[in-house]
Amino acid sequence: MDAELFDCLQVNLAAHADRLHGAGTHLLLGAALRFRPAPGPLGLPTVERGVRAQLAEATRRLGLVADQAYLASSAADLTPADSCYVVADAFHLPWVPYYRQRHMEHSFLLENDGTDGVLVRDSYHNETPWGIARPGRWTLTRQEFAAAVPGPALAVRLGAAPGGPPDAATPEADFADPHAVDAYADAYLQHPDRTAALRQLTLETWLLARDRELHAAHLRHTGRLPDGDALPGHLAAWKKLTEQVYLAHRRVERGRPEPQGLTGRLTALLHADLRIFGHGKGVGPVAVAAGTPEPAPDVPEELRRAVAATAARVLGTDEATLLAGAAFDSVPSFSSFRVVEIVERLESELGIEFAADDLAPENLHHVDAVCRVIHRSNDGGAPRALALDGEGR
Repeated sequence: MDAELFDCLQVNLAAHADRLHGAGTHLLLGAALRFRPAPGPLGLPTVERGVRAQLAEATRRLGLVADQAYLASSAADLTPADSCYVVADAFHLPWVPYYRQRHMEHSFLLENDGTDGVLVRDSYHNETPWGIARPGRWTLTRQEFAAAVPGPALAVRLGAAPGGPPDAATPEADFADPHAVDAYADAYLQHPDRTAALRQLTLETWLLARDRELHAAHLRHTGRLPDGDALPGHLAAWKKLTEQVYLAHRRVERGRPEPQGLTGRLTALLHADLRIFGHGKGVGPVAVAAGTPEPAPDVPEELRRAVAATAARVLGTDEATLLAGAAFDSVPSFSSFRVVEIVERLESELGIEFAADDLAPENLHHVDAVCRVIHRSNDGGAPRALALDGEGR
């Protein structure tokens, strides 16, 4: 199962369905292309769905049946079983990177370990500012589990529906009125608290991008991918938007200017969704920068080496590979978090500041593209650090 396709509430429902009904069952959750925002935090609309909505969809699509969900006051009220699905506060869960970092709902499957402890299964796959989350199994003592769930948690027993999942779910579009797209984007554009708005928009674009990757995987699995080559570029554009919004959030959080055009890109992608996925009318595909750029003219070789060295350290790869033109996102460790780290390290090491509107993925995925941005930001001169020591380190 490609766990990267799911959020932290979906993923363990999907994994359990595969265990019950066989590989590929999880893709039934991708049958719908969805955009149906609801009122969310800070007066902002959100596409995030709560656990009860996720359970309802899983029982409808994945061949699962669910007992009545109940609210446990703590770990003492949870009974490990082969099909016990639990949603608790990630802040206390020691196997996820959100541990002691962030309060948020997170799911896992709870089983008996055959002794006096408990076995936790969690298939979540994600990169976070505090480390990586990867699918795994963890054995906890009862004392450790009590510390992991010190407060309320939602629990439900899951079973297999007698008829199993549907043989083949028909792809569908669950879209709100088209005017909702513009209202959704405008709410984020106009919100007065820019840090809070971009923090929430980071989550929104991440959820929207994953949902579209999952829908594409379902279409591919059922042989219903639309003809043409527009879809791969569209999915790539969603990933790039997610990266750019996170970059913008980090910049604004540090008191830096906000890049322009984020909500414009968001609006264009949402309006293009229906047509690109073959569900109806919409605007054409969104252009995505691709390919390896030519070497930047009149850029000191010392700058190229400095950029390559910094990016190589962050990505854990070979400097020569990046100097030869390899894209940063071709390195397995690449993520939007690594891009932010590269940008922030370069600013510190070279004594520069990237212009807000240059912080687009197409400018930040190759050594020479980054050099162009640095060159522009210094009016064609060498960064201070290079001028001082000639090494850029």
